[in-house]
Formats: sequence, structure tokens, C-alpha cells
Amino acid sequence: MAALEDRHLADLQFREVTRALRALSSTYVERRGGLRDGAALSGNGKRAAFALFYGPLHFLLLRAIAAELPGASSVAGALVDLGCGTGAAGAGWASRCERPPALHGVDRHPWAVGEANRSYRDLGLAGRAVIGDIGRDPLPKGRAYLAAFALNELTDEARRGLVARLLDRAACGNQVLIVEPLAKGVSPWWERDLIPFLDAGGRADEWRFTVPLPPLVAKLDRAAGLRHQVISGRSIWIAGASTRAADPAASS
Repeated sequence: MAALEDRHLADLQFREVTRALRALSSTYVERRGGLRDGAALSGNGKRAAFALFYGPLHFLLLRAIAAELPGASSVAGALVDLGCGTGAAGAGWASRCERPPALHGVDRHPWAVGEANRSYRDLGLAGRAVIGDIGRDPLPKGRAYLAAFALNELTDEARRGLVARLLDRAACGNQVLIVEPLAKGVSPWWERDLIPFLDAGGRADEWRFTVPLPPLVAKLDRAAGLRHQVISGRSIWIAGASTRAADPAASS
């Protein structure tokens, strides 16, 4: 958080970030059509708001979820973070592991990729983020795959294609974790498109955690009127084949 504050508040006032956070929240809730065109990260204010507010929330949420899911604290190989954003979600999962795995982040936005690489360094995690299109590109090799708050920003065709590729990885014994907001309006496709994961032995959960927020995050939350008394989300989890967890060939 100290590194984020130093970087993003160097040229912006707190009130400017608060105003940008309100606009960013409105984009996610009311103007979702602009997400595929990069509206969430248009301008320094929104980028700062995303990094200072949503990034820490995603980090805390994924840490909490990983602590509850059987097998999630053990990743024997690279953790691939699809649509990694600032790297916070993948870092949250990795930091909860007994032995933090190397992270491989993928995002289409150059600014997000740069932020993710800084996040990995600041948190002392091994890893690298690269520019890529998770809706079309082949999946990088890994032992675990995370898609956190990413599927809802894809077109229907791209989302179904990615879901099919993730199912293939799960069938090979890889771990797969998908996380989206609780609000059904954000992901109306959830039950329809993700049923195959349940048929493949996955589990679905809804999460609500009460956790202390970093001071700046709490201050922004109050100033923007967002009121995150709890952090929440819903997930699909496939634990992978435990017999393959220690096999290096399982990441092929």
C-alpha cells in the first residue's frame, strides 16, 4: 500500500482519486458496455482508483477465498492469472500458499501489465505479467489457473471459448478458480456457462468476509460512499488431481 500511495498520489489529490473512484464504480455497475473498450482504465484518475481501491480489495478477497478452499493453499507449479489487472488477485492467492508459486499474469492493457509486475516485486513474489488476449490466445502452461473478475468483461463468444479451454486444463488435473462479483446482473451467464465445471467435480460458493481494510482503502470507501462493510464474491473451484500435484509433468 505504501508503494501504491507513493506512486499514484504523487500527482493526484485525494479528492481527484475519490471522484475517479465514483466514476469507475459507475462504469462497473451502470455502464458495463464500455469495459471491453478499456473504459475502466481510461485516464490517470481511474487507474489510480483501480490500483488503490479495487486492487487491495481483490487481494484481500482472494487471500480469504484461498484459505477456505480445500487444496488451494498448495500449488505445485506456476499460477496463471488470466485478466490479471494489477496482479492483486493472483498475488492474493499466491501469498496464501504454503510455498508461493510463480505467477504468470496475462492482460490486454499495457498499464495493467506494468502494474502487475510492480505488484509482484513489491510483494516479493516471483512472476511476470505479459500482454495477451485471454479470450483468444492459447492458455499459458501452468499448474493452476485463475480468472478473477475477468470473464464478465469478455464477449459471449470469447467467454465460452475460455471456459472450454479451462475445462480442458481441469480435465488434465490442473486447478481452476473462477471468481466474479455476487451481483447477478454482472454475470447473468454464471449458472448456464459454468455448469460443466460442476459436472466435472467442481464446487460453487458464495463468499462474504469481514476483514480490516487498509486505512487508505477505508478512507476512499467512505469518501466515495461505497460502504464495503464486507468483501464478497462467488467462485467456481476445481481442486485438480491431487495425485498429480507433485508431478512436474502435470503443468504441461
